[in-house]
Amino acid sequence: MQEMELHDLSDDADYAASMQQGSSSTMRSDSSKRSSSSESEGAELVYLKDNVTIHPTQFASERISGRLKLIKQGSSLFMTWIPYKGQNSNTRLSEKDRNLYTIRAVPFTEVRSIRRHTPAFGWQYIIVVLSSGLAFPPLYFYTGGVREFLATIKQHILLVRSVEDANVFLVNDFDNRLQRTLSSLELPRAVSIASGSSTPVSSGDSPTNVNLERTNGGLGHDSHSISQFHGRQKQKAQDPARDISIQVLEKFSLVTKFARETTSQLFRENHSNGFGAFEKKFDSQSALDFDHKASNDTETIVNEIPVAPDPVEFDKLTLVWGKPRQPPLGSEEWTTFLDNEGRVMDSNALRKRIFYGGVDHKLRREVWAFLLGYYAYDSTYAEREYLRCIKKSEYENIKRQWQSISPEQARRFTKFRERKGLIDKDVVRTDRSVTFFDGDDNPNVHLLRDILLTYSFYNFDLGYCQGMSDLLSPILFVMEDESQSFWCFVALMERLGPNFNRDQNGMHSQLFALSKLVELLDNPLHNYFKQNDCLNYFFCFRWVLIQFKREFEYEKTMRLWEVLWTHYLSEHLHLYVCVAILKRYRNKIIGEQMDFDTLLKFINELSGRIDLDAILRDAEALCICAGENGAASIPPGTPPSLPIDNGLLYSQQEDEVL
Repeated sequence: MQEMELHDLSDDADYAASMQQGSSSTMRSDSSKRSSSSESEGAELVYLKDNVTIHPTQFASERISGRLKLIKQGSSLFMTWIPYKGQNSNTRLSEKDRNLYTIRAVPFTEVRSIRRHTPAFGWQYIIVVLSSGLAFPPLYFYTGGVREFLATIKQHILLVRSVEDANVFLVNDFDNRLQRTLSSLELPRAVSIASGSSTPVSSGDSPTNVNLERTNGGLGHDSHSISQFHGRQKQKAQDPARDISIQVLEKFSLVTKFARETTSQLFRENHSNGFGAFEKKFDSQSALDFDHKASNDTETIVNEIPVAPDPVEFDKLTLVWGKPRQPPLGSEEWTTFLDNEGRVMDSNALRKRIFYGGVDHKLRREVWAFLLGYYAYDSTYAEREYLRCIKKSEYENIKRQWQSISPEQARRFTKFRERKGLIDKDVVRTDRSVTFFDGDDNPNVHLLRDILLTYSFYNFDLGYCQGMSDLLSPILFVMEDESQSFWCFVALMERLGPNFNRDQNGMHSQLFALSKLVELLDNPLHNYFKQNDCLNYFFCFRWVLIQFKREFEYEKTMRLWEVLWTHYLSEHLHLYVCVAILKRYRNKIIGEQMDFDTLLKFINELSGRIDLDAILRDAEALCICAGENGAASIPPGTPPSLPIDNGLLYSQQEDEVL
């Protein structure tokens, strides 16, 4: 069957009614082809759906379609999703990417829940959440079939709608009192968890292979596919202010010692897999002493607790470590990179220089515009001046859209009132300790507000989420110009915007990639996190969401950002920075046997205590050591994306955006 770009917005029931005969014939035909082999191995294909699609990025050209199957073997049910090959496949999809996205024979004994999304406009999709807290990427049903998929599952295992969220279906949740009660009514359909693991079927087109195929090549031992972390947000009916993206990002961007309670509320965990410990409050008698006088890189470890050796030793004699940092790029040196008309002659050399030394603050206003993609490297002085004039006029036009809204209109514009209220609340508490934003009735705070409101109209689909003010603040501080700050912020959000998407796909993919990099570069630490139910890496959420903004002093944050924006060694260097910090404190984490609560508190209290130069050198070395295996561990489309060739990231994309 050739893949088609279908835009069917019909309800599942309508689609099922109109396509029932065709679907049944497909199932019968496919089943007949496999009947002899399936019977010999005891495997039965009970559901098949074509054109089920994953969206790695927001662009239609990069969607990956495949075939979703449910396979019954004995008393166990398995799910597979295989991308199309050949004529049906995305031409950009390499074999490595196929292995990364393929869902290989996942038994439903490892599935915690299935979340169904049924938007008023657009395609229905599901998110399958595993018992570990990880989840597969959303699976979009272009031609309906979600209801049939769930109904088929319910015929073979215990599947019960959550009492807290009608769109969440819990799988084999026997530890929940409600599910224990319901299981007595649907016991014939339940799969006994106590019976032990069953022999799984293969994930290939032939479901009769008894051995479960696993991926390798840097993807980890237990990886079924690119995993996403689930968020089962509890929403109030008729209350737009409880928007999912606002709820979750507002909570996580302020990760404090209370954040674990938030994650317990938003990411409901059951006790059967050990996540019950997440519901604990912080104990004042914690095993970890956070005396600031004892903060250094060589903490004392309890002797009785063995700590696995670091597989990547921080030893300059055995490893070519990160190069020493250089002085910032100064004015005189900057002119050597430009020709007579102002073009950057060697952008790679410039990015390398900034990577190792940063930029003198007096130059940041000009250089940041290049790094962010607002200026093209091959633009002249005259072209940049013309661009500033054009973009200033465009900015003023967008700004007038919200300035012209009357109080009468605002009363009928709920989304505008909500976003304006959030922005007004956030800007007055953003970096007020910095002189630039200090004091009452500070005009720079008003500029911060105006730029964020204008951006919410420029990118109305994304709007505003808490954390964006943290990203804009240093840009406005450097640019000291409203229009240029806006367009540089637009360019930055082209890279980091997925961090704030409603489905949190950008954050999910980055945290997943971080888990794979830790597994690759420090397997003992990865195993420790696995044993202590920390593989969701929520304790790194704030680091990734706002790019370490609250972990370093203001000046150091700007220096870190300009290093990250070079994309010199990797567009995902920020993930290697995360790994470097974790490795710096691995002995303390493992030696003091930190659980999630203690680890979260410890990570948050590292703020202001991290040696930036040392961490950048470590991150550089880790990136070099990881090499191609590290790059293969990061799913395609993981933010931040590289700028397009001409560097003008603020221009409208030609691809269809979801």
